[in-house]
Amino acid sequence: MEFSKSLIQWYLQNKRDLPWRKTIAPYRIWLSEIMLQQTRVAQGLPYFLKFTEAFPTVQDMAAAPEEQVLKLWQGLGYYSRARNLHATAKQVAFEMDGKFPDSYKGLLTLKGVGDYTAAAIASIAYGEPVPVVDGNVYRVLARYFGIETDISSSGAKKQFTEVAASLLPKDDAATFNQAMMEFGALQCVPKNPDCGVCIFNKDCVAFNTGRVNQLPVKLKKTKVTDRFFNYLIVKDAAGNTAVNKRTAKGIWHNLYEFPLIETEGELSVEEMKQMIIAYFKPPRHSGTGSPEEGKATQPDTGFVPADITLLNRERILHKLSHQHLSIRFWEIEADVALPDAISREEAMKYPFPIVIYNFMERYWALNANDLFSANRN
Repeated sequence: MEFSKSLIQWYLQNKRDLPWRKTIAPYRIWLSEIMLQQTRVAQGLPYFLKFTEAFPTVQDMAAAPEEQVLKLWQGLGYYSRARNLHATAKQVAFEMDGKFPDSYKGLLTLKGVGDYTAAAIASIAYGEPVPVVDGNVYRVLARYFGIETDISSSGAKKQFTEVAASLLPKDDAATFNQAMMEFGALQCVPKNPDCGVCIFNKDCVAFNTGRVNQLPVKLKKTKVTDRFFNYLIVKDAAGNTAVNKRTAKGIWHNLYEFPLIETEGELSVEEMKQMIIAYFKPPRHSGTGSPEEGKATQPDTGFVPADITLLNRERILHKLSHQHLSIRFWEIEADVALPDAISREEAMKYPFPIVIYNFMERYWALNANDLFSANRN
């Protein structure tokens, strides 16, 4: 097939030098594929290197506590991938004697492994002739063949998989699948591809009909929810702070955060100060809430804040796939020592959402009074 031969030739000449391409070990291929879901290679590569250094084998990862896995994953986003990664490592290490399933169907039994990931591992590690179909593949095939099927529709996956399978060389599935993904990542990019130098421009339907920017078709829009978070950084009489573990299902499950007040909209500084005073005012009962429920676990001992300071006048906008978080941080000074508070150094060891961790680093690395004096009220 001319398409397959041309694509593979392009790949061999243009492929990036990546560590997971130098092995057929299923553990490392699985690790790279999980990390690269909804993540660019440039962002995922340092994490792959960190993980393989910390966990050379699947048994090493399985033996590690989940918090260590989440801490290493911090900043990569979509944290359910990290939790599934750890669960799968334990599944392979403890239930499968450390050996990954050696077939597409077997790989689908692993937690967090779907059709695409199973096909990638099966073809690259074991040479099984199964096609991979991800966003890159949808885009390449839709443009080259002029396929106008909405890729978010129910029948799209089956259609594109059949097209990819018809092009797949049975004796070199690994190279072809990697070539498809690489071509979509480097050449047939989502916006403004350089079609003038594309090896397929003579036969590409989208290029020759002026529809490159219209294909692939995706009609379904992602619904985005706006949320307003106010994190309370407590500084008690001993210089310690309070953090909570998010145990409710939802974003950032099993990560840590500061006590939180979530509001339905943006409140004024004075309105928030009154809410913060009420939040800490004794007596109270400890809760088990989370931002999914509009509040977070509170410290065990109530107190009246000695001072409340807004640390960032401009809200930090943190965009997730289905949520936009508008975040403010408040410093809460307490004249009592909280029984469950921990030191700054200890807090930095916990896995936090990256938007919180980055603020912590900035807040604690420099003198807070100097750094945020312009924001004080």
